[in-house]
Amino acid sequence: MRVILTPQAQAEYIEAIEWYRQQAPGLDKRLRAAFADTRKRIAAGPLRFPSTIGGTRRARLRDFPYLVIYRLAGDTIQVVAFFHTSRRPRQWQRRM
Repeated sequence: MRVILTPQAQAEYIEAIEWYRQQAPGLDKRLRAAFADTRKRIAAGPLRFPSTIGGTRRARLRDFPYLVIYRLAGDTIQVVAFFHTSRRPRQWQRRM
């Protein structure tokens, strides 16, 4: 299945990459690799991750405090949020 990011999720992902880039050399690359791995896991088995509100599901990144919130749309997986776990869930839930 194809995995795409909504503009809001893309902006959140880029913001996280920039933040980690400023924290330590190479940390942004580790975040990118963790996200790529999570995308592959979602694409390989989108129904194996826990369901949340509004027909969405969530997958946790390995080694980083982020959730990938997504929904199925036909043969496409649409990532609707790239969400730091310390934030209030209402921030992304309002989008549903």
